[in-house]
Amino acid sequence: MIESNRVQKILYGGDYNPEQWPEETWAEDMRLLKLAHIDVVTLNVFSWASLQSDDDVYHFDKLDKIMNLVRENGMKVCLATATGAHPAWMARKYPDILRTEFNGMKRKFGSRHNSCPNSPTYYKFAKALATKLAERYKDYDNVVAWHISNEYGGECYCENCEKKFREWLKEKYQTIDALNQAWDTAFWGHTFYDFDDIVAPNMLSEHFEYNRTTFQGISLDYKRFNSESILNCFRLEYDVIHAITPDIPITTNLMGTYQPLDYQMWAKYMDFISWDNYPSYNAMLEDTALRHDLMRGLKQGKPFALMEQTPSVTNWHPYNALKRPGVMRLWSYQAVAHGADTVMFFQMKRSIGACEKYHGAVIDHAGHENTRVFREITELGAELDKIGSLTLGARTNSKAAIVFDWDNWWATDYSAGPSVNLHYCDEIFNYYKVFNNLNIPVDFISVEDDLSQYDLVIAPILYMIKPDYDEKIRTFVKAGGRFVTTFFSGYVDEHDLVTVGGYPGKLRDILGIWVEEEDALPEDAANSFTYNGKKYPAKLICDLLHTEGAKALCSYEQDFYAGMPTLTCNSFGNGKAYYVATRSNAEFYRSFIGEICKEIGIRPIINTPDSVEVTKRTNANGTFLFFLNHDSESHNITLNCDGIDILSDTTYKTGDILLLAAKDVVILQVK
Repeated sequence: MIESNRVQKILYGGDYNPEQWPEETWAEDMRLLKLAHIDVVTLNVFSWASLQSDDDVYHFDKLDKIMNLVRENGMKVCLATATGAHPAWMARKYPDILRTEFNGMKRKFGSRHNSCPNSPTYYKFAKALATKLAERYKDYDNVVAWHISNEYGGECYCENCEKKFREWLKEKYQTIDALNQAWDTAFWGHTFYDFDDIVAPNMLSEHFEYNRTTFQGISLDYKRFNSESILNCFRLEYDVIHAITPDIPITTNLMGTYQPLDYQMWAKYMDFISWDNYPSYNAMLEDTALRHDLMRGLKQGKPFALMEQTPSVTNWHPYNALKRPGVMRLWSYQAVAHGADTVMFFQMKRSIGACEKYHGAVIDHAGHENTRVFREITELGAELDKIGSLTLGARTNSKAAIVFDWDNWWATDYSAGPSVNLHYCDEIFNYYKVFNNLNIPVDFISVEDDLSQYDLVIAPILYMIKPDYDEKIRTFVKAGGRFVTTFFSGYVDEHDLVTVGGYPGKLRDILGIWVEEEDALPEDAANSFTYNGKKYPAKLICDLLHTEGAKALCSYEQDFYAGMPTLTCNSFGNGKAYYVATRSNAEFYRSFIGEICKEIGIRPIINTPDSVEVTKRTNANGTFLFFLNHDSESHNITLNCDGIDILSDTTYKTGDILLLAAKDVVILQVK
């Protein structure tokens, strides 16, 4: 949420790049944007080249004109710092700013995300530009947020980074002996004698594929280092801007389940979360919902900003399918339903050249308002004007949570086994889908978050147990909580060193089991088990485990380990801890998790078909139920509360039938 007295409604707009167009076209752009109810534009995202032509030579005339024109037309500005791509002259004069790729290739000028995050040159010029922008526009009362750089990402393996990596390691481990122990460098005679012996882990050293490394500890630490290095670039600009404009919130646009950057760490330094949503034409509704909820969870449930989506077509997908009529509106409200306080787009006006010239826009190449997309944008804008401030700041109250941890994601991907088909986010999705389909609110939490507010916590693939996290789980379960984890959990510590004594390591007493072996099944193979009278597949991984106090709820039915448990429940203190020893199908997860929720009183908001998504947000104005029909046919929903649809002003009573048309949205303000 952009917490500012300058914001009184859901902001509606997005990226506007008038520097790409002749000035005589700007007035018509303003007319069209106002006609579409656009009230905020993101300016200056990729303008570094036009703002600075040499070390100390700046040109703000054109940006001044744009800023003034937008203000004169009554629009607000999300002002970017333009540091997402450095100018060509900078690369020519200061080649240390250029990145080195994973394969060791030194980049030349081009593309974007092309700046080394540890380049002294980048630090110097990015800081200077951010300072000048903040000083120049600090008194513009329509600037509602600062947008630093753009979609941070990528990695660098240059000499700058290698040197900084050694410094980072020395600060973390203090001594070379401690580092050798943490990385288990006695293996393959990798012992380091000095921090200067250490090189960046890439295709020139430890890796034989991007996600396959001979030393997981080294590669895992470089992941952490790279994420922190790029974060330091954000923090550099944040600090100078905040010092000059302390009352204007600052963000950068994240990218959902983007693996290279630990967004949970990043969130600590962002005033509010914003992210860019670009699902494929055939994306599952639950997959998009998961990313919205993950972003909402970065700030402990605070609303976020939808910074970018396409009005129609995403031109970098394999198939540039149009959003069908109603889908742009539906997906916009899906973001709001899951916690967004803005609806914004890339882009306001379609460019005429380069790689995004066929990406969707509010103003198409036709240059007028007589397009299907423009009409849909205008209709949605009118609805958002009507909603006004009603839903701003509304929160989602959940009694269930799913643990998501970037370190676990990185470590699982780097693991030397057990299966190339084991993917962290896939296992997260298997459990999240249950909550979304049952219309049960669920939070995503980090290992640092408090568990006491939840009744149910699920931690799929909790492979890495960070210091004291097992004690946090132990306390939660003893106090009466329900805890669920899965195969490949509790194996290693924060350095990716195995906890000896039997899997699942420090979770063993909580779960009341120990795992002797795990069998990795090929894609076309499966075992089976029967739960509550129904047979389900056991796929991917089959743990061979023994109970140590836990109760076996079902067992494998085939192979030499037939009869060994596939699902266990251990009573621990006042709570229960469950272990799912294999991957199964959606029907099993729904039955299993649904049963736990029912037992502990976690109820669906309302029962609907899986294609009808229902969420709940609450603020001082009341409680809002969002009904979103992702289906291509209508559905009748029997309501369990009284309310008024804030979009149509229709009043409903408990027991009324809500006819929800295909791709339609209803937002009930509950009485």
